[in-house]
Amino acid sequence: MRLNLGFHHNYKTSFVLVLASALFYFAFAYHMMRTEYVKLIVLYSVLFFSFYRLVALFKNHTKILTYLAFGFRAIFILAIPNLSQDFYRFIWDGRMILEGFNPYVHTVLSFIEKGEFPVFQAQELFAGMGRLNASHFSNYPPVNQWCFVLAATLANKSIMGSVMVMRLLIIGADFGTLHFGKKLLDKLQRPNHVMFWYMLNPFIIIELTGNLHFEGLMIFFLVWSMYLLHRGKWAWAAVILALSISVKLIPLIFLPLFFQWFVFSKNDIDLSKQAHHDKTWNTTALNWTKLVSFYAIVILTTLLLFVPFYSTHLITTYLDTVALWFSDFEFNASLYYIARAIGYTFRGYNEIAVIGPFIPFVVLTFTLILTFFRRNLTLVQLITSMLFVLSFYYFTSTTVHPWYIASLLILSVFTSYKFPLVWSFVIILSYLAYLNSNSDDKSENLWVIGLEYLIVYSVFIWEIFIKKASRLEA
Repeated sequence: MRLNLGFHHNYKTSFVLVLASALFYFAFAYHMMRTEYVKLIVLYSVLFFSFYRLVALFKNHTKILTYLAFGFRAIFILAIPNLSQDFYRFIWDGRMILEGFNPYVHTVLSFIEKGEFPVFQAQELFAGMGRLNASHFSNYPPVNQWCFVLAATLANKSIMGSVMVMRLLIIGADFGTLHFGKKLLDKLQRPNHVMFWYMLNPFIIIELTGNLHFEGLMIFFLVWSMYLLHRGKWAWAAVILALSISVKLIPLIFLPLFFQWFVFSKNDIDLSKQAHHDKTWNTTALNWTKLVSFYAIVILTTLLLFVPFYSTHLITTYLDTVALWFSDFEFNASLYYIARAIGYTFRGYNEIAVIGPFIPFVVLTFTLILTFFRRNLTLVQLITSMLFVLSFYYFTSTTVHPWYIASLLILSVFTSYKFPLVWSFVIILSYLAYLNSNSDDKSENLWVIGLEYLIVYSVFIWEIFIKKASRLEA
């Protein structure tokens, strides 16, 4: 009798949670402005609580969680993104390519200021993306551009049609991430339900499916690549990793970390147990050959994907555009804002021009330390190092948009760390930057950002240092 009552209670609870989630996602998709901060925080908090409970209730029924994950995504099919303007630039780039223009060497503003409208709905797209976006060359890598071209091909006269095409691509990528993610979790002997900390997370559903950020496609290729690597298909893993880089450049930061995986590969060593010097030497030489080949495949494939966009100005304009993230843009930063505040006390202005150029070197140094001084022999160790490196990069970065955290969240699924899950909840606070959008002072509220990072760093420090120390003492 108690079992039946418990089942009935869980059924009622899950029904209420599913219904509330569906209604709140509908409100988020069709009745939300990013400046409605109270509504934003309330809806998101309820969605996050519901998601957490649903994963706990159905952790042994992943098929139900799968239906829910894609059912909630389907709610956004006809919605225009309301928390990001980037999709207007996506549509512009795709239509520009169809017209024979290279988005890496032509800014939107260069046409608009001359009164030229090279694509259909040019003025509407320009107004939607904003002058700042329009003033820069495109920074989206080639595979991302081909997604924009597909949207332009199938819906060249409709913004809504283009949005639907891109959204279906991102949802399709999520199907792929779920497929290979579950296979990889099986290989790593981890429970499948942890995959839904990513798949059912309202942060992922809203930022990727809702706001059309292509981190979802990058993550699909990254997880697929890790699965192939674990199966020993390192050449194909390199090709797929190059596709991930060609959606978003961020996986480039992981390349040094593969060093130990190849050079000190346990699999190869186990296959050659003869105590002969020549055998050991041959194994080592083979591992180095694999490492160099892996890097060569990744780099060459990435470069080949850029070939259709080649021009004499490509390298200069693209590098200049990427450099803006270290020299011009500031948003939702943590350690950088502290360094900036210190710099203001004795320099007083333009601290990003001083601090920004050092950040890539600091991040590279940290990456190399983890490459050579932390064990990266197993896939879990390798992915954990990826998580640490990317976290360090975002902790030191000048710009941390909410959707960036998606990469941390998917990596954490294959580890024991939960701070990215916590960050996926409190990242909603970064949208409170728009509180001042209608006032003379448009600066971010640093108290709100401070609260966000106080929570994130507290969980991070507890997991990395305190919890780890407790395990070592036990």
